[in-house]
Amino acid sequence: MPSINSPSGALPARFRRERLLIVGCGDVGQRVARDLRGRMQLVALTSSAERVAALRAAGIRPLVGNLDEPATLRRLAGIATRVLHLAPPARDGGAAWWRDQRTTALARALRLRSVPLALVYGSTSGVYGDCGGARVSETRAVRPDTPRSHRRVDAERAVRWLGRSAGVRTSILRIPGIYAPDRENGTPRGRLQRGTPVLRQEDDVYTSHIHADDLARACIASLFRGRPQRIVHASDDTELRMGDYFDLAADLYGMPRPPRVAREEAERQLPLQLLSFMGESRRLDNTRLKRELRVRLAHPTVHTGLREDG
Repeated sequence: MPSINSPSGALPARFRRERLLIVGCGDVGQRVARDLRGRMQLVALTSSAERVAALRAAGIRPLVGNLDEPATLRRLAGIATRVLHLAPPARDGGAAWWRDQRTTALARALRLRSVPLALVYGSTSGVYGDCGGARVSETRAVRPDTPRSHRRVDAERAVRWLGRSAGVRTSILRIPGIYAPDRENGTPRGRLQRGTPVLRQEDDVYTSHIHADDLARACIASLFRGRPQRIVHASDDTELRMGDYFDLAADLYGMPRPPRVAREEAERQLPLQLLSFMGESRRLDNTRLKRELRVRLAHPTVHTGLREDG
């Protein structure tokens, strides 16, 4: 049986000449490409001509185009047998602030010629909003409470529309906080050095995590094993409140633990974007990730993943 979880595994012969299009080929997309290099033809959409040389050096064929300019996406039609869509919505949705025009434009472009066999979209667990610390399965109704999460819900709708209308096997990964020592700002070390406070125990929230390498494995598994129109939590087994997560990191790094403050004090000290994460508490159930996609986590909890940076 081929190993999707190990970069050294081999894909079945019928997949060897397939072509993967990566839309949003940042850190995680490059990890996916690294794991599949030599086993699939790799293509990446980039809006930056400056990235062309670096993508080619990584064994990825670059295509210059911009999700914000739909006319530049026509060349994507029929180019790939599978698509990994990791590009976020625009930061500002404009008048239609709840819409993700980027994903809509991509879906329309892919329909212009023969459609891919499968498309995986990297969404966010933020679509659930605050769940009061409850354990959350993929069947829970979404309740976005920020413009950013509203746009993610709209992107999921566009992906499902492509699946239903064109027969593409679309899968959605809802992703929590991504970390990795070799990822830019990928660990709590910087926040600990700045002494950024966290919430006191009685005000604290549960957060979920996934190591970037494990997320890359989840993306690959979903490309080949994902069920049609299926949502999967790409999350590890960690169950920690945010403050405890930073305390753990501080202990591993031999650094002082961050100060604890009441929520009212945090609202006076911290930027709105950081406060938005402190206002949502949930624990993601990752049963589908393990049972359906059969992903074996290299870092089941942040205890092992953060230790790499200790």
